[in-house]
Amino acid sequence: MADFTYLLRPKTFDEVVGQEHLCTSDAPLRSLCESGNLTHSFLYGPPGCGKTTLARIIASVMDFPFYEFNATSLKIEELRKIFNQYENALTKPLIFIDEVHRLAKNQQEVLLPVMEQNSVLVIGASTENPYFSLTAAMRSRSLLFELKTIGVKSLEDLLGRTDIAMDDEAKEYLIASSGGDARAMLKLLEVSSALNKPITIGLLKSLRPSAQAQGSSEAGVHYDLASALIKSIRGSDADAAIYYLARLIDGGEPPEFIARRLVILSSEDVGNANPQALTLCTSAMMSVKQIGYPESRIILAQAVIYLCASPKSNTAYNAINSALEAVKSGVILEIPDAIRPRGSNYLYPHDFGGWVQQKYLSKRLKFVEYKNSGYEAKMGEWMEKVWNQKD
Repeated sequence: MADFTYLLRPKTFDEVVGQEHLCTSDAPLRSLCESGNLTHSFLYGPPGCGKTTLARIIASVMDFPFYEFNATSLKIEELRKIFNQYENALTKPLIFIDEVHRLAKNQQEVLLPVMEQNSVLVIGASTENPYFSLTAAMRSRSLLFELKTIGVKSLEDLLGRTDIAMDDEAKEYLIASSGGDARAMLKLLEVSSALNKPITIGLLKSLRPSAQAQGSSEAGVHYDLASALIKSIRGSDADAAIYYLARLIDGGEPPEFIARRLVILSSEDVGNANPQALTLCTSAMMSVKQIGYPESRIILAQAVIYLCASPKSNTAYNAINSALEAVKSGVILEIPDAIRPRGSNYLYPHDFGGWVQQKYLSKRLKFVEYKNSGYEAKMGEWMEKVWNQKD
């Protein structure tokens, strides 16, 4: 059985498909590589987009010995053995670590000294954005390069490098059902050609009955779907929000992640326009943690629809951001004596019917702007009423 994944693996930058932003002659990654100035880098993108291939090309172009590891099975002793081997060598090795987001903190700490000394070149690959999974120390010594899902035209070009005969309908299904994953496309081609039968859409569907979905944990898809869900809820489009929720669930997104995002949104985008939104979403977060799929899909759907149908307010979001910006820019006020722990002349509001005129800031500041939306409109009316009272 022909191993198309191996046979068609690009050996040069020019042979890479679908990643022109990294591989054209004037692309920064390629230019740094060809000039010998590429520093430690992390490649992230969906499966089958060419991360390992690109790492091998980098090693070839820079003429570095190539050592490949997977973070799930990486042993620190193996790394140290390579570090010692090249300690006084004229060249340095390229250490490639796949699934780099799974590196434990102690493994990352072992890499830091050699990265700082540039005695090795570390290239990592991940389906997740390393910005969220690597320590700040690792990120500060590295470049991040995102690889894209491979488009239809690029997959067609790759498929054209084979001599396997098939009709247009079969070719279209082979490409479309692979979900932008070149490895998945070539693997299906490899298996179907081994059967020594005409490659038809019927044969392909017997091996892959439905299109390969892009799992939501894959870098670009994960963030795109999460963003689409949040923005659809913010825009009160319940049908769009439920669709993106279904995509996330079908892609294997943990229910806890989705629930956490809904809790954040309940304060950021609904806020006091409907204070119950935070309570409901917090309950949903606790529930899905205990229940899991498939039943959690219903709980998440209830929360999503509730948020879509809730009046919206970003007052809390704007207020805390404005206050933090003021503090960071140097607005540090003296705390009035009356409200210090052992201050004098403090007026206890409950002794005055719940509110009394009193100075809480040594200088008047304004951060909270109440919106005329849902329950927040009533809150704004009450605040205006009490603060407009005359002494």
